[in-house]
Amino acid sequence: MDDLGSLLAGAGIVGLMVGLLGLACFVFWVWMLIHAIRNKGLRDTEKIIWVLVIVLVQVLGALIYFFVGRPKARG
Repeated sequence: MDDLGSLLAGAGIVGLMVGLLGLACFVFWVWMLIHAIRNKGLRDTEKIIWVLVIVLVQVLGALIYFFVGRPKARG
């Protein structure tokens, strides 16, 4: 039974870490979505495209926007 307790404790820690990682990804996704909408360095067409990319490709789209679209931000 001691092995079962250790296994369950380890699974709880892993579950907590996965949950925190998921929460961090969600917060990052929302942050990039809001940034794309408010980015004054993008034309309206570019904003629509970036919002669609972020919404449809999810976290990967947010990462792409972070490295490609975000540097165009002004003010």
